[in-house]
Amino acid sequence: MKRTKLNYRFHNPNSAEDTVDFLCKLLIEVNAGKVERAIEKTALYAESGDYILENLSENREKLFVG
Repeated sequence: MKRTKLNYRFHNPNSAEDTVDFLCKLLIEVNAGKVERAIEKTALYAESGDYILENLSENREKLFVG
């Protein structure tokens, strides 16, 4: 049995700028939860003190030049 190849065509009566604006707003709304979780995770990590110790050890040469 031969499979029929599907072809999709979309008619978009909006301008390119309007389409881009809509898609950006949609993607921001869809990913808002992921961004919030990433910010919360980073804030908790920074408050823990491990973040400060890691940055000091990584940047010791830059901090104590002279």
